[in-house]
Amino acid sequence: MKGVLTIGRVAKAAGCKVQTIRYYEQIGLLPRPVRSEGNQRLYGEDDIGRLLFIRHARELGFPLDAIRDLLSLTDKPEHSCAAVDAIARTQLAQVERRITRLTSLKAELERMIEQCSGGKISDCQVIEALSDHSRCSHDNHLS
Repeated sequence: MKGVLTIGRVAKAAGCKVQTIRYYEQIGLLPRPVRSEGNQRLYGEDDIGRLLFIRHARELGFPLDAIRDLLSLTDKPEHSCAAVDAIARTQLAQVERRITRLTSLKAELERMIEQCSGGKISDCQVIEALSDHSRCSHDNHLS
């Protein structure tokens, strides 16, 4: 059913903010809604589904361009899902790189804390390591 829900009701149903919906419309992830005679945006259940799709994809870390591609592929249900698989594999590789980086960050923080003797700030190894990157045991935690 198209054009029966206000932006506030759609935002609540999809668990997002009104500003997010407007932004998704602006960048083309969500189609422009029909307008009431008073120029109020009106949406349907299909818009809520699309917002939930976008929200879930964002929660999984997909960038907006990948979500745009995924949404365009959903309009072609008869096509092979190879393109979708490729997008998902790219996202998985990104997640694996982040896990590697976060594991390195965790190890470095643990090392810094372990070396800290709890004395004075002037002798604090955490402060020293943060002030001088060469004191770190790894450099792959830099962005």
